[in-house]
Amino acid sequence: MEYLFSYGTLQDLQVQEYIFGRLLKGKTDMVLGFRKLDNAVYGRYPLVIKTNDPKDKVPGMAYEVNADDLKKADIYETSAYKRQKFPLESGAEAWIYIENSH
Repeated sequence: MEYLFSYGTLQDLQVQEYIFGRLLKGKTDMVLGFRKLDNAVYGRYPLVIKTNDPKDKVPGMAYEVNADDLKKADIYETSAYKRQKFPLESGAEAWIYIENSH
């Protein structure tokens, strides 16, 4: 089982239905050591920036996903983001879309 942490549009039920063809099962969680910037990508979408300060937390949802789901999410998120694994406050590890600075 893999987890995908969302702090933005992937939490929208219509977006999930469109991308994955179903609603994802998930639970609230937080990613530690990050700060969220709103409207950071294309002046419209949020982005998380790694601060390495454990007091910085970004709330979101950790969704249960499979390999096919991750491929679909990669296409949706475009090359503006890249996917990396980070620990969550719950102790789980999740894929998170961060800035793709190439």
